Amino acid sequence: QVHLVESGGGLVQPGGSLRLSCAASGIIFSMNDMGWYRQAPGKERELVASMTAGGTPSYAGSVKGRSGISRDNAKNTLYLQMNNLKPEDTGVYYCNARGVWDNIIRWGQGTQVTVSS
Repeated sequence: QVHLVESGGGLVQPGGSLRLSCAASGIIFSMNDMGWYRQAPGKERELVASMTAGGTPSYAGSVKGRSGISRDNAKNTLYLQMNNLKPEDTGVYYCNARGVWDNIIRWGQGTQVTVSS
């Protein structure tokens, strides 16, 4: 029973902040590369930010400088801090895990982020 459960989404005003969380179970969390993806209506799912099992982060150009990805291996939790949110950040945000040994990819159910006045 492997689960990735996102939380922390919601409705925020432009310029506001959110912290998304992804609680993982059923995997060896520290042995997984992790990432946040988002999907807006009519668009492909896109990578927002990722962090390797070794702790190396990467960011999409659209969020670089105002987002921070982090992980707490002791809590089996991945985070995405989003600051200065813009309407174009609106979408369903998904947590992703990829096992470094078995290369198995897993997805969470998603959490809705809506940035609007």
